[in-house]
Amino acid sequence: MLTEERQSIIVNMLSEKSILKLKDLVKLLDASESTIRRDLDELEAKGLLKRVHGGAVAVNGSFTLDYSIDERTGRFLTEKKAIAKYCADLIEDGDYVYLDSGTTTLEMIPYLSGKNITVVTNGVHNAQKLVENRVKTYLLGGEVKPKTQTVIGEQAVLNLLKFRFTKAFIGANGITFKSAITTPDDSEAVIKKLAIDLSKDSYVVVDSSKFGSVSFAKICDLDDVTIVTNKSDNKIDKRIINVATIIEL
Repeated sequence: MLTEERQSIIVNMLSEKSILKLKDLVKLLDASESTIRRDLDELEAKGLLKRVHGGAVAVNGSFTLDYSIDERTGRFLTEKKAIAKYCADLIEDGDYVYLDSGTTTLEMIPYLSGKNITVVTNGVHNAQKLVENRVKTYLLGGEVKPKTQTVIGEQAVLNLLKFRFTKAFIGANGITFKSAITTPDDSEAVIKKLAIDLSKDSYVVVDSSKFGSVSFAKICDLDDVTIVTNKSDNKIDKRIINVATIIEL
């Protein structure tokens, strides 16, 4: 079993049990104690768990899981709409845009109607809504992840490599200075990072609940992108926090 597979299983088990014993992991994963200890050390360094004698415990309140699009759609809707409108206003006629799968990027689409742009997305819901709003749309080909209706996998990567973008808008589940920008699924993280690399300007669009949270797979470093998020006073303010550019609404 690959290291990434073992560690993903450990993280998923912790989300259900909150505490795991080393001896149980050795038996379940058919690996040596030294291998499992190394896995636990690496996951602790990423902020995904806390090592204790004889095993590991969950990091309460800071670890984010993979939720379906239906579970996420209604949460922080006012904030998402404000972020979406700001981001849509950044898009100009003639832009080639990557629109990541996600509920905040989905809220951008009504504001794109009537713009002379081309959009590439890996979100099945995004593609449908883009077409409804008469936006020229490319949907990446590949495996469709049922839980989030997101296109992932090797074929999606190969398809994405054909394109270049003026702007990319990326969703994320966690942002911290220690662990950077993260998401629960490593397959989605690969697509997100590649889209960032292929774009002239890249924006991570997240409501403020994502700050202080960590997910399993790293997308990118803070200084790779501009982060667009919300703030209660609704004033536009651009400032530097360490190496990250934060636009607060």
